[in-house]
Amino acid sequence: MGVLSIRSSFVFFVLVFVVHVLLTLSIAAEDGGFSYIVGSGKGPEDWGRINPLWQACGNGKLQSPIDLLNEKAQVSPELGGLKTEYKPVPATLKNRGHDIAVFWKEYAGQININGTYYKLVQCHWHSPSEHTFNGERFALELHVVHESSGGGIAVIGIVYKNGQPDPLLEKLLEPIKAIDKQDIDLGVIDPGIIKFGSGEYYRYIGSLTTPPCTEGVPWTIVREVGTVSNEQVEALKEAVDDGFEANSRPTQQLNDRAIWLYTPSGTGGAA
Repeated sequence: MGVLSIRSSFVFFVLVFVVHVLLTLSIAAEDGGFSYIVGSGKGPEDWGRINPLWQACGNGKLQSPIDLLNEKAQVSPELGGLKTEYKPVPATLKNRGHDIAVFWKEYAGQININGTYYKLVQCHWHSPSEHTFNGERFALELHVVHESSGGGIAVIGIVYKNGQPDPLLEKLLEPIKAIDKQDIDLGVIDPGIIKFGSGEYYRYIGSLTTPPCTEGVPWTIVREVGTVSNEQVEALKEAVDDGFEANSRPTQQLNDRAIWLYTPSGTGGAA
């Protein structure tokens, strides 16, 4: 076989592979690609069988979310305080069908985790909360998603109980009520409006909570429970596609993973 034929065959192979990857990845974006309804054939218990690229959802050992057991958390002052370096830039509201998300269009700041910088990309909501505290589930959970220059993902999670309105959702309430499948330009949104509590947080290594459930994600879960109004929670539920009103993955096995707890005082205490 000549050099030209080898190159042509290689190019053909690469094109076929790329098309295969794009098609399989697109399943998640299509209606019915996955579901949160147990027993539907596409629910969380079946994600690992729907797509070959999602096998971690079924057989992974570092999966998220988890139950954050206070008695298992190891106090670690070495983690240091959670420092967010955010700035206001233009953002877009997106309805991804399974959730509502805010994407920042420009560089909106970063966080530093163990010496790696992750830039802020987007945030989205799950209802009810995905992570639980000692078995207790809450009304809502916000995921603030960051990405490193190498493509790694780091997420900050905040859980909310019913009570006073959340400032970020208060600002976004009318756009959320109005959104359909067309993105909404939000103008400038300051990520600094997100309340990260008193500075206490849990840290563990987990995964994405939606397919493909990629592992190796450092999670930072704010220990203080925020508040959100019932109107805000209902607006998020009404905006997503039918069947995704409850868009929370069940908690996963800890599998002997370490859970670290950072407190400014350097001591633990009840959550």
